[in-house]
Formats: sequence, C-alpha cells, structure tokens
Amino acid sequence: MIPILMYHQIGLPAPRGTPYRSLVVHPHNFRRQMAWLRRLGYQGMSMRDLLPYLSGEKTGRVVGITFDDGYCNVLENALPVLKANGFTATNYFVAGQLAGSNVWDHAQGIPPSPLMTPDQIRAWSAAGMEVGSHTVDHLDLPNVSLEIARDQIVRSRQVLEGIVQKPVTAFCYPYGHETPPLRQLVWQAGYSNATTTEGGLVRPDDDPFGLPRVLVARTTHIVRFLQKCLTHLEDRKRRAKENA
Repeated sequence: MIPILMYHQIGLPAPRGTPYRSLVVHPHNFRRQMAWLRRLGYQGMSMRDLLPYLSGEKTGRVVGITFDDGYCNVLENALPVLKANGFTATNYFVAGQLAGSNVWDHAQGIPPSPLMTPDQIRAWSAAGMEVGSHTVDHLDLPNVSLEIARDQIVRSRQVLEGIVQKPVTAFCYPYGHETPPLRQLVWQAGYSNATTTEGGLVRPDDDPFGLPRVLVARTTHIVRFLQKCLTHLEDRKRRAKENA
C-alpha cells in the first residue's frame, strides 16, 4: 500500500478563526516532513513517476506528493525543498484561474491567495515537477451536467498542455467529489489517473481514476505525519468506513 500526500498551500497561516486555515502548512513543517521521508529511505514522487509502483510494475519505498490548486507559495516554498531532497511532485492547476486566485473559496470567507502564472507553471515543469489538471473553474463536478463536466475536464488539459508543451495525464476532482460517470469522462479525456480526497493508502486493487490520498494539514505534527505515511493506520480507518 502506498500513500499519496495531499497538500494545498505551503506558507504562513492566516489569522486564527479563518476558515480552512488548516490547509496552509508552514514551510518549516514541510521541510521537516520531506527531510524525514528522505532520512527513512522514502522517495517522494509525482503521480507520473508513482504510477509504475501503483500498478505493481516496480517496488520500493515511495510516497506520492500532490498539491491542489496551483498556489504561488508552493512554487516559492515547496519547490526548493523538493529539489533539495531529489523528490518530484504533482501540482493540480485550475486552468481558468492562472495568475488569478482561489475565487471558489471567497464565499466561505477564505482569504484570496495568488495562483501561478503560465510562466511560473513552466518553471515548475522545467524543474522536473508534474503539471496536473484540476478542471477549468474548480466546479463541483457531480453538481453540473455531464456535458459541462466533460468540457471542464477536456479543456483544462488542453490549456495546460499548451503551456508546458508536455502531456498532462494526472487529474484531481475538485473538492474530491466524483462519480462513476465522471471517472469514465476522465479516462475518455486521455488522463491516466485521478485523485480524490478520500482518506487512505492506495491498495493494488484501487481504480486508478479514484485514488485516495492522505491529507497533510497545518496541525499534522511530525509523529502523526510519519504514522500517516509509513503505517497502515489510514488504511485501517478506510476499511472500517467501507464496512460500516
């Protein structure tokens, strides 16, 4: 079983009481987490690099590293750490908000945070990191028609491939919400994998278009981080939920 880590922002947290403040991991904590993974012999990988391990073609101590939304602070604070440790990672970009901000969060009182520009996305890709898709507008896909969902899934890939001039094969469902028809649309659009926000480690029999992840939050202390990554605790939780 393999963990795929789910991050959002790597930066200084917003003031206390701010909604979803926990999704901003302090740069110091991120550095410490990556250092411990390397110290314990684990290799951090993008989804592109991780796929052979998920399919069983390769074996080894590996951890997937993903970031949702494409925040500038990931480029500034996470990229140098990833490079220093020899890791790769996938960032899922919202193609309709490049150089914009997290407008989908504003109604909930979440502060705006800048998203990468096309030039910054190219810098991320040139550093060996993977560019993934998070739709065009960060829509909650089960709540829109399949026609709209298809456009969001297909067009985001086209926009991002036009920027980096490389295949974009990793997809992430906004809010983690998906259905069997949406998984089919992602496959038809030419992606090779898709992640959710379902908690747990990836098992060999998991659908590659509905992969679970392990949330890393601001309050995830290092011992809990290692438990999430290196033990079967998360998978036991997932199995208990499935059998409830």
